[in-house]
Amino acid sequence: MTTHVLILCTHNSARSVLSEGMLNHWAKVLGKDVRAHSAGSAPSGRINPFALEALGNAGVDTAGYRSKSWDEFTGPDAPGMRIVITVCDSAAAETCPYWPGSPVKMHWGYPDPSNAAGGDEGKRVAFELTRQAVGYRMLQLLSLPFDSMNNAELQRALEDISKN
Repeated sequence: MTTHVLILCTHNSARSVLSEGMLNHWAKVLGKDVRAHSAGSAPSGRINPFALEALGNAGVDTAGYRSKSWDEFTGPDAPGMRIVITVCDSAAAETCPYWPGSPVKMHWGYPDPSNAAGGDEGKRVAFELTRQAVGYRMLQLLSLPFDSMNNAELQRALEDISKN
């Protein structure tokens, strides 16, 4: 059974997209039945081109990626989420909608690479460093035995990953 993971950031344009891309990429490479989705509370309607560039440079297929609202994941046709991760502090502070299935919630905050100094080159470096940090955590997440963990065990494991 597919484990669905929803990754949230306010605008769904950078950090959540990097996370979605890296989790889906590593799941495919490792043959794991995990599917990442990303969304935002106030989506910008566009994905930051530096996020797409960083993912593309890492060999991640971003076809079909778009900035979308978390409302898409609250309806009866939405996949049941096992895990909901916030990756920006503002999204973590917001009251999230009700997620069917009572998923485990975790906050893994990352600085916004869009705010990096140094012009375009500074942003490229910041996006790449964020992509690497996200990718490392997603690899750790994929090492978990989801099918044999209850929510309390999964919560503890995600908290342990956040310390690394």
